[in-house]
Amino acid sequence: MSNGVVFIVDDDEAIRDALAWLFQSRGVMAETFVSAADFLSGWTPWHRGCMVLDIRMEGMTGLELFDRLQELKSSLPVIFLTGHGDVPMAVSALKKGARDFVEKPFNDNDLVDRVIEALAWDAAQRESDADAALLAARLASLSLRERQVMDLVLAGKLNKVIADDLGITMRTVEVHRAHVFEKMEVRTAVELAQLMSQKRG
Repeated sequence: MSNGVVFIVDDDEAIRDALAWLFQSRGVMAETFVSAADFLSGWTPWHRGCMVLDIRMEGMTGLELFDRLQELKSSLPVIFLTGHGDVPMAVSALKKGARDFVEKPFNDNDLVDRVIEALAWDAAQRESDADAALLAARLASLSLRERQVMDLVLAGKLNKVIADDLGITMRTVEVHRAHVFEKMEVRTAVELAQLMSQKRG
């Protein structure tokens, strides 16, 4: 169902096992961790998916792990499992960037649905980040003159006007324009404008 993984961090073995079985029964890959330290020991910025994190654990709490992951610039969406008395803490975590919280006892289907939504969100964010990085690399490949020509093309100016503005020949403009289209991997000025509008968006 998903190419992401739900990382379950809970110091209660019975809950870990039950959650892993629940997610796997819905086609969601799951990995379990006995503590915050256990998860951090294997964490990398390339983890994909989401976390289901118990807010109260022995040693480093779920909130402390969440704070640490934010310091590490982790983009994993986090869903907290909370007891009734933990709701104010969970709301505070939401304000700091957590995705959601689910109160115990929770509805199995509701929890899985929220996890699937978080996995989809993470996948979309990573695709968007990858597209942005690719566009940035293409832009970085342009020479200063090519970038100037591109900006004037995007402004809707004709080759003759661009040549006059930059003090170069029309033939030189045509060469630079062709290089811009090749490096940006577009065929027309319209496609170039659409590509750059995605960057601004």
